[in-house]
Amino acid sequence: MSHDADQLLRTTLREPDPAVTLPPGLAAAAVRRGRRLRRRRRAAMVLGAVVAGATLVTPFLVLRPGPGHPVRPAGPDPAASAVPTATDSTAPKSRPAPAQWRSGPLTLPGGWTIVGATGTGEPVEPAIVLDRSRGRYVTVNGYDEVWAAPRGSFAAVFRYQRRAETGILDIGTGRVRWFRTGAHIMTPQWSPDGTRLLLTLDDKDNGTTAIGVLTAASGAVRRWPVDTQKYFCTDQCFFTWSRDGQQVVFQQTDPGGPLSESVRPRRRGLQLFSSGTGLPTRLVPVHGDAAGPYAWSPDGSLVVVQGQQQPELAETGTGRVRHQLPGADVYWGPDGRLLVLSREAGACSVGLMEPDGRLIESQDLPAELCAGRTPLFAPR
Repeated sequence: MSHDADQLLRTTLREPDPAVTLPPGLAAAAVRRGRRLRRRRRAAMVLGAVVAGATLVTPFLVLRPGPGHPVRPAGPDPAASAVPTATDSTAPKSRPAPAQWRSGPLTLPGGWTIVGATGTGEPVEPAIVLDRSRGRYVTVNGYDEVWAAPRGSFAAVFRYQRRAETGILDIGTGRVRWFRTGAHIMTPQWSPDGTRLLLTLDDKDNGTTAIGVLTAASGAVRRWPVDTQKYFCTDQCFFTWSRDGQQVVFQQTDPGGPLSESVRPRRRGLQLFSSGTGLPTRLVPVHGDAAGPYAWSPDGSLVVVQGQQQPELAETGTGRVRHQLPGADVYWGPDGRLLVLSREAGACSVGLMEPDGRLIESQDLPAELCAGRTPLFAPR
């Protein structure tokens, strides 16, 4: 999400104005992925592991903008303009960040908690993870990325000097096991049950992209190449989990739409693959990018996606857009309400919303989890 969209959400959380409409913005998750990808490119150049232009080999990565060229929102789309933006006329409850939060799981509105926060700045800040065996948050040093699982005691760790390997950290013991998975791009994702890690693998030598699934307990790695000519995708292309963890989701670009480095591509839909076999299953006719498993409603009938201009709530059966939302970085609880993350200048907060966009309550998050870090959420 852009700075303007972030500012609007934070303002709405505190001083809702029914006259305000939401400006176009990018999903915060995509922006953070872009920052991490640029850091990896720079680290790879230092090591001599990547030659200039190597990132253009894989077909669906050709149109990803380089450093200093962020994706800009498209101009007005007549179809999107016809969709009303949800507003709220009732002031939501607001809670400050707790002063003492490291001594136990941080309780958030809607039944969520924070399981960790990975460093995103330069230099990289030490990660923070929830150690369930001790019931408190601890600091993890020495890694470029640390992604805590939503359940259990595992975290995925990465060092850019070991680009082809993925480490699995046992948070309780501090032991790390390294597995050769191949270099990943974009953000890795844990399955909702915290047992499997999903990687978007990029093999520049062969010009292929693959689904990678690492089972944390055994270290078994399964890899399925994806035909990116048949399953065409451009700009910010990455694999995510479905709500139940049985499917892997991949964005599809509309081949008939304009392709530009300055405009987000129009999506044809979301292609689903089996997480057990890697085989394609079905295409969901939703025109946008889903950030992860909790972007899907519990019954699978709705999904929040980043559209060309705005985050949108869409019907998975028809692709029809219900309305726009202030952010695509969302977590859909079992009670049908959405937790939306907002970031602004080293600070962040969450807002609990109804699916129609009405804000119920908000809470500021501790500054340590936001400044130079990305907080990670999971159901309590």
